[in-house]
Amino acid sequence: MNTQHSCVIAPHLKTELSQGADGKYGRMFSDLTTPEDNETLLLALSRSGSMMDYTVKTDDAGTASDNPRIPAGFPIFGQFIAHDITADRSLLIHHARLEEIRNFRTPSLNLESLYGAGSTGEPFLYDLNDGDKFLLGVNDIGRADDVPRNQQGRALVSDPRNDVHLLISQLHLAFLKFHNHVVDVLREQGTPSANMFNEARRIVTWHYQWIVLHEFLPLSVGEELVNDILEHGPKFYTYEEHPYIPVEFADAAYRFGHSQIRPFYILNRSGARGQIFPDCAGTCPVTHDHVLEWPYFFNVDGAQPPQASKRIDTLIAHTLIDLPTSVVGETAIPEEHSIAYRDLERGRALDLPSGEALARVMDVEPLRKEELGLDKLHIQGETPLWYYILREAKVRQGGEQLGEVGGRIVAEVLIGLVNGDSSSYRNAKDEWKPFLPAKQEGHFTLVDLLRFAGTL
Repeated sequence: MNTQHSCVIAPHLKTELSQGADGKYGRMFSDLTTPEDNETLLLALSRSGSMMDYTVKTDDAGTASDNPRIPAGFPIFGQFIAHDITADRSLLIHHARLEEIRNFRTPSLNLESLYGAGSTGEPFLYDLNDGDKFLLGVNDIGRADDVPRNQQGRALVSDPRNDVHLLISQLHLAFLKFHNHVVDVLREQGTPSANMFNEARRIVTWHYQWIVLHEFLPLSVGEELVNDILEHGPKFYTYEEHPYIPVEFADAAYRFGHSQIRPFYILNRSGARGQIFPDCAGTCPVTHDHVLEWPYFFNVDGAQPPQASKRIDTLIAHTLIDLPTSVVGETAIPEEHSIAYRDLERGRALDLPSGEALARVMDVEPLRKEELGLDKLHIQGETPLWYYILREAKVRQGGEQLGEVGGRIVAEVLIGLVNGDSSSYRNAKDEWKPFLPAKQEGHFTLVDLLRFAGTL
């Protein structure tokens, strides 16, 4: 299976290049110090058995790394967001030219990865008997608890990365059901059929954008920083006409989610459990005993505490250090099975600045040498940005949220993408707030979405 994911796909498989001028990535910061070009360092940091390899032998042994702030479902939602705003299929080579790295996504939170090209451009996504609704899959006991699939098990979704593992395909399914229920409500309200699909998509998208800005971001970077950017605007992420995806965001800061993946997951009350790879690998039908029960992933009612995400730090669950060939393809070296190696190599290929260089230009006190945890490697130069951001979260925030450098990059970009989209809720003619049923009036959370979609 080829997922076309820039952080997991084998480099030699990324051969398609976008032709559109608007598909380019860009830089938030230019002419800053880059880390020493040291392949030996990248291997020592990120290969199987290295200092970043977090290995536990049972699903009970991983609780020491639990993050009490962020439930286990939010890193999966973070991956869903990433697939919505980026789809890079460019060549991964050292000193890759930025103008050759293309984004096959519109840089906005518009659920392009869900809706695709619509019922005309991608009709296989939609119900043949009701074109305003998504097609749903049926599992082994006849329940609509899977995404639709062809006879080989491949998901009929606009972005195949949303079936790379069970957790994200089940979240994708929840969004399909969310849209379908919005259509039901609009019909009850008498919305004209000619406007039905577009109105449903707008409502779904605006509620999704609200969740990103008012739940996901505050959990990930802190409510104070989010409120500051919403009120006073960004300090570093600016653009003239259209938003773009900064490489400092896509290829370093936003990859903090890789550190949040738990070594093991409990899927539901039946006792199904396992690692995200290979136990929960995608591209196969989801049987009834593997359907996710969301109270294990989100704080639904307080009665049952959800599993926690893993703390944000420089330890990566071994399941991501030794990715299966079905995900990465055939590789030139064993280290290319490691997502940590891929993330570090990606930053090296793009000449990303060091973490210390970004801290200085952002007027943040850089981490001291002894705080970086690299003493045993005798590093002389400065630190790769992705590693630095993970370490900053650990040292400055106890691994519960991103630090000042990583947090500001992530928050400014995601808020900037919504602000820069003329069709987003932030640019509505009148001030908009969520109106679908929710625990708190005028607010809307992922749990509210799951409940409205009928998946709780």
